[in-house]
Amino acid sequence: MVRPRTGTRPARRRRTVQVAIITVAALAVGLVLCSSLWLLSGTSSTTEDPGKPVQIEVLAGESTMQIAARLVDAGVIGNANAFRFRARITGADGKLKVGVFDLKTGMSNAEVLAALQKGPQIPYVSVTIPEGFVLAQIAKRLEDQAGIPQAEFLALARHGAAQFQDKHPYLADAYNGSLEGYLFPKTYRIRAGSNARDVIESMLAQFDRETSGIDRSYAESRGLNFNQLVVLASMIERESKLAKERPLVSSVIYNRLARNMRLEIDATIEYVLPGNRFRLSNRDLRIVSPYNTYRVTGLPPGPISNPGLAALKAAASPADTDYLYYVLTGKDGSHTFAKTKAEFLVAKQKSKEVFGR
Repeated sequence: MVRPRTGTRPARRRRTVQVAIITVAALAVGLVLCSSLWLLSGTSSTTEDPGKPVQIEVLAGESTMQIAARLVDAGVIGNANAFRFRARITGADGKLKVGVFDLKTGMSNAEVLAALQKGPQIPYVSVTIPEGFVLAQIAKRLEDQAGIPQAEFLALARHGAAQFQDKHPYLADAYNGSLEGYLFPKTYRIRAGSNARDVIESMLAQFDRETSGIDRSYAESRGLNFNQLVVLASMIERESKLAKERPLVSSVIYNRLARNMRLEIDATIEYVLPGNRFRLSNRDLRIVSPYNTYRVTGLPPGPISNPGLAALKAAASPADTDYLYYVLTGKDGSHTFAKTKAEFLVAKQKSKEVFGR
């Protein structure tokens, strides 16, 4: 008689389950280890153009994840989570230095973290050039904040356009060789040891990038070339403080040009007069200058400021209006726009009531 082997099958099942659990656990551990190794050694395998120089600025108070996101956007690394994981594992999280770094696309996480912990190799200074600044204002700010001598900058900016026209052909028509109007306003990171030429080249290159997408067809249909478009934009920049009014100011200028009316824009006279004036005197209006649009018909010969992108776009695409006048009537910088001389005189009286003069 054969007796049943009590407990054999359950024991075998238990061993099978145990083996399966161990196998799954081993696979999970292996997967975690492989993932960790990949995260630790992660490189930018998705970068299409490795080795390309990239400048990244790490700002005070930025988190590792914020820095990682910009590194990915610039193509320096390929995965923000991998970068953050390595920073935590290696103790680099919270130890990344502030400053501007010269990196390259397609770097490994280890290489980038080493560079960001070491600190920036070359010191930079950030200088902001506001919209509407003229050459003298730019020169002073560069000397004050970047140590570039005003005299050096102005000598090149006021008469050196021909030295840059190979890369920027439109400068062949710059009035008196001046770069006024073509030095694009923005914040620039200026490398230590840079000179006036270095800064001017950066500003002209930025001007080219910003204006490349502007549709010039309307200005051309009105007989204006590119340089005249910049002149018009420079006046809009100095005349209008409110963004919504720039296309309206532009329309007034176009409408007066179409009627062969003198532009009578105060900012063009203020450009050649020393000091700041809230209102021009009758004597100011009589000065002999090609920039005096109260005496000379048409646009002034050159830009009167360095306009930003909004003013340039307004010059290229004015509002569709019948306005021929505008008067400053609001303390917030707003204007009243008028179609007739009678409406203009009413607005002028309102301005006197608001400002008391």
